[in-house]
Amino acid sequence: MTMDGKVWVSKLNDRAAFRPGGATPSPVRFYDTTLRDGEQTVGVVLTPQQKLELARALDDLGISRIEAGFPRVSPDDAEAFAMIVRAGLRAEIWGFARAVRGDLEELARLGARATVIEIPCSPIKLQAYGISAPDSLLRAAEAVRLARQNGMKVAFFPVDGTRANLEHLRALYLTTLEAGAEEVVVVDTIGVCNPEAIEFLVGQVREWVGPAVPIHFHGHDDFGLATACAIAAVRAGATWIQATINGMGERAGNADIAEVAMALTCLYGVPVELRLDKIREVSARVRAASGYQMEPWKPVVGENLFLRESGAVASQFHIPEAIEPFSADLVSARRAIVLGKKSGVDSIEIKARELGLEIAADKKAAVLAAVKKRGIEKRGLLTDNEFREIVAANRLP
Repeated sequence: MTMDGKVWVSKLNDRAAFRPGGATPSPVRFYDTTLRDGEQTVGVVLTPQQKLELARALDDLGISRIEAGFPRVSPDDAEAFAMIVRAGLRAEIWGFARAVRGDLEELARLGARATVIEIPCSPIKLQAYGISAPDSLLRAAEAVRLARQNGMKVAFFPVDGTRANLEHLRALYLTTLEAGAEEVVVVDTIGVCNPEAIEFLVGQVREWVGPAVPIHFHGHDDFGLATACAIAAVRAGATWIQATINGMGERAGNADIAEVAMALTCLYGVPVELRLDKIREVSARVRAASGYQMEPWKPVVGENLFLRESGAVASQFHIPEAIEPFSADLVSARRAIVLGKKSGVDSIEIKARELGLEIAADKKAAVLAAVKKRGIEKRGLLTDNEFREIVAANRLP
């Protein structure tokens, strides 16, 4: 049990300590790309005002860096970027650019002080863009130098790095660092690596760039492993995780900030710079602005995580650690009993106390039967008013 008794996980996790001797690792920080990569979710369009409001919410959440967008892509994106830069947030505001002069000139015009710069690097991506490997080195270095001349800090972002030729990837990192980049990103653009591969690659990059250069990990969830890959990246020395709220993004989405933060904190004892008590609120705000629904069983932020319908589980409701891996308080969620087909006697007793209702002992079986029947008929949950009606109907002699 850790974090003031709010986490109830297995002691077997202690066998996976991140550092020799179990020394506490440095805090992991988050680079949020919801407003850029997240908006690439099919059908999602955020207005400049919405992006500003979400940037403020991300700032309150404790996000260290906010990628405010790709201004060259449209006037709306440029407007949103400018508004966020002027908002006076605590978080660093970063831009996104290809290794293209026009992209960087637009960021400079808008007052950007930091940017990631991308260029394709895998054989298939280089072929798709019609760029040779030697030319990619020249373009990347030229773009980094231009950004530095305009006073921007640079993190180099080699697209599809997990499918690149390792010698070419190494050359790209070292060339861009020599040109003035200060940080590098390990990029699993298509989500094609398993966690062991990511741990290996981040370790390789650490050897190439040395101990002083910060390493980011940017992963996608095409095989459902983005969270596990982010953890593996941290194990190998990454100190920044690039991810999105709710894991939104192109195809299967990006690594999910909430999942990564909770896994690092609760399962590995790795500190993170994030307000976990705000994560569900920000999740809901991003979802509302984006206009999409989310599965209710989604880890950390799902609607169902602290709702209990099963009668067998309701009988343990008074001991949260018997039925939950972490406290609802940790993420500011509400625990509740809901009624339906799977309810038991304990379920209706708890709900009755919550609503200030009394059920005679000889009426409990009838009330439970009526609850189950209504749940089956509705193929869903009962409302509180429906339960009140059932209790009232069973007060009659």
